[in-house]
Amino acid sequence: MHGEIAEQPDAPHMRRRQELLCGSHRFPEPGPVTTASAAGFLPAGVPGLLADLAERGFAMRQLDRPLDTCEFRALGDVLGSPIPETDEQVRPFVEDGVVLNLISRHTETADVGLQPFATNYLSLHTEGSGRPVAQQPRYLVLMCREPGDGDGTAQTVLTPMAGVAARLAPEHTRTLARTCYRHTGGDPWIARDQDGRTVFSFRDFMGQTLRWTHDGHATDARTVDDALRALLDAMYHPDGMVAVRWQPGLLVVFDNTFFFHGRTARVGPLKEPRHLMRLRVATARPAGTEEPIDQRRAEHV
Repeated sequence: MHGEIAEQPDAPHMRRRQELLCGSHRFPEPGPVTTASAAGFLPAGVPGLLADLAERGFAMRQLDRPLDTCEFRALGDVLGSPIPETDEQVRPFVEDGVVLNLISRHTETADVGLQPFATNYLSLHTEGSGRPVAQQPRYLVLMCREPGDGDGTAQTVLTPMAGVAARLAPEHTRTLARTCYRHTGGDPWIARDQDGRTVFSFRDFMGQTLRWTHDGHATDARTVDDALRALLDAMYHPDGMVAVRWQPGLLVVFDNTFFFHGRTARVGPLKEPRHLMRLRVATARPAGTEEPIDQRRAEHV
């Protein structure tokens, strides 16, 4: 079954998205940050990063200086395989083929390709949500070189998938487990089980039309549309959302299977641009650790 959905002006998540990402909402921070020296962080600091990632899908370190491009690339090599940045629009911002410099040099723009380099907010999403699971990054690595000026600078927002999954009714999760973007052919499904956790591959399409395919129990498009709306509503619930307030040398690594992420809009005129470096890192997963959600026991949904 095929269908499509576009957001309606009265959708509850739209109001919350505006309140959370476009205003001066103060999110809690992810937790206490560990300080470390950039000199010798590789390899000495890596075991601690990996331990934090294994425990909660998130690691944060305040270094005494930003890593340079070579050091940052080397960190990606230790964590896995950095994914090349091949999009023509971002190529002027790429170093060493894999390090993307996110510099907010543009004011608000409707050009989706330029929005990562503008002052717009970025809606909640998972990285590479329309790519096969094997081609999606496992880790996103961010390093702050310049935070930008003033309190109005943009924050990186994270919302845990566990909280989103807990807010969904079981029938909605079951529907999403057999629903995908139409062009993907089922890899990935919007919801899947991975290592006993509900993991999502999804982005908030905002004003764009989402064309979907469903290959499951639903017999009408309304059932699928209701599940997608419930997912958006659950994503923009403020409980559990945190935000990173950037400082020079702050290093953040998070697991793309643990969190949705987005960005608040800049508040006020742009004076000094924010500059983050980003790596997308792929890792190999053991075979046989993933199964469709509808094959699990109901109490695990």
